[in-house]
Amino acid sequence: MKKILITGSNGMLANSVKERLSKNELICTDVADLDITKENAVLEFVQDLKPDYIVNCAAYTAVDKAEEAGEIVEKINSDGPGNLAKAAKEVGATLIHVSTDYVFDGELEVEKSYQEDDATGPVTVYGITKLHGEEQVKANTDKYYIFRTAWLYGEGNNFVRTMLKLGETRDEISVVSDQHGSPTYAEDLANIIGEAIEKEIPYGIYHSTNEGFTTWYDFTKAIFEQAGVNCKVNPVSTEKYIEMMNIVQAKRPKNSQLSKAKLAKVGIQVPTWEDALRRYLIKEGKI
Repeated sequence: MKKILITGSNGMLANSVKERLSKNELICTDVADLDITKENAVLEFVQDLKPDYIVNCAAYTAVDKAEEAGEIVEKINSDGPGNLAKAAKEVGATLIHVSTDYVFDGELEVEKSYQEDDATGPVTVYGITKLHGEEQVKANTDKYYIFRTAWLYGEGNNFVRTMLKLGETRDEISVVSDQHGSPTYAEDLANIIGEAIEKEIPYGIYHSTNEGFTTWYDFTKAIFEQAGVNCKVNPVSTEKYIEMMNIVQAKRPKNSQLSKAKLAKVGIQVPTWEDALRRYLIKEGKI
C-alpha cells in the first residue's frame, strides 16, 4: 500500500483516479484544503504528509475563459505544478501531472499524430500555461510522469452528456467536423496512472488518450448510434460553427492526435475510444 496525495480531488479525473487507486492510502485535497499556488503551504503540507506519490489533478481548464482570466491561470497551471514538484523532490515522492494536447499548435497534418518529443507551440493561454506547468515539473524534480491527454469525459458535465441532451430534444444538430483527436474516458486515463505506479514505468512524458482517432462530428454520430438516439448530425467547419453560434472562442487544435506508441512500449495498452464510449454509456444507463 502506497501513500498517495491527490490534488484537485473533486474534479472529473480525480474521481476516477480515487476509484482506481482506492486500495492505497489516499489523501484527497481540493483548493479549500491545499492551495497549490502557495509554495510554502505546499512544502509544509507535503513535508508533514510524506507521500510516496502526488497525483496533480488540479488545473484551470476553461479554455475560452482563460484568454481573459489573467494571472490566476498561470498560477494554477504553472506555479502550482512547480510547487508540487519542489515539494515532491524534498520528500522523495514521485509527481504525476496531467497535461494536454494544447501544448501543440494543432496544425500537424491529420495523417500524422504527435510524438512526445515533437516541438511544442501552444497558441492559447490555456495551452501556454499548461506547457509552463510541464516545464516547471521538469525543472524541479527528476521523478515525474507527465500524462498528456485530450477530449476528456467522465463523471459530471462533459461532451457526451451534452450531445445526448441535445439529441433527445432536437431533430438535428450541427457539429464541428474538421477537428481531429481521441475522445478519452476518464476511467481509462486513471487506469494509465494506476498502471504507471504499479509497473514503475520509466519517468517522463507519455501521451495518454484512448486509441484511435475521430472528429467531434463522427464522435457524436457514434454516441447517438450506440445510445439509440434518433437525431440527424450535420457536419460543419470550425469557422462556420463559430459564425452560427455567434461566439468568441479560443483557437481549437485542428489535430489533437497523440501517438500512444511510447505508452505501449512500457506495457500499457489503452482501449479504443469506441470501446470506452460503450462502457461509459452502459455506466450512464444509456445502453
